[in-house]
Amino acid sequence: MLEEFLTTVFTTVRPTRPQPAIALPKDLFCAIDELKRELKAVVLAHYYQNPDIQDIADFIGDSLGLSQQAATTDKEVIVFAGVHFMAETAKILNPDKLVLLPDLEAGCSLADSCPPKEFAEFKEQHPTAIVVSYINCTADIKAMSDVICTSSNAVKIVNQLPKDRPIIFGPDRNLGRYVAQQTGRDLILWQGSCIVHETFSEKKIVQLKIEHPNAEIIAHPECEETVLRHA
Repeated sequence: MLEEFLTTVFTTVRPTRPQPAIALPKDLFCAIDELKRELKAVVLAHYYQNPDIQDIADFIGDSLGLSQQAATTDKEVIVFAGVHFMAETAKILNPDKLVLLPDLEAGCSLADSCPPKEFAEFKEQHPTAIVVSYINCTADIKAMSDVICTSSNAVKIVNQLPKDRPIIFGPDRNLGRYVAQQTGRDLILWQGSCIVHETFSEKKIVQLKIEHPNAEIIAHPECEETVLRHA
């Protein structure tokens, strides 16, 4: 029955290749809801997911919000329509529950930019450093870290760390650079990044500012410094 559930719901899921929205028939929605009840399952879907997958999800959110939902759910099965590190985080928070990742090809460029073996060697080069890792990383990287942060609390966390200890920050260099600027700390940055956030260019931002002079610019700290300076 579990195999039937996953096949029914997720045969078209491709988070990294968005497809046009397709309205699911009402009877299929009913079948999915019935299977969720029988299996005591909850479906978590990332904002990046296709609309049809979001429609059958119990909760929709970003990686942090979905992790929080995973931590509080009373369901026995967690189906995570997201990428690898999100499902891993859900499993860490729910070691006794079954966590399923429907699409094993759903990777994250940021998480992939920090291979565990290379990061371990990087850490060995700075044996006295405190390791702070952004939550958007693999379970292997989390296991090598002293502190896990989010983009919203990274500055606060680094500000609370001992001033006499060096700090390794990974895997996102752009977020790390932003945190260093905000805290005045000299961070040792792992040179990883998100290909989506690095797609935004200063040239395009300047062009948009000219076209929309009264518009405000909002940017995530995973963007490059040349973009953040305009936000």
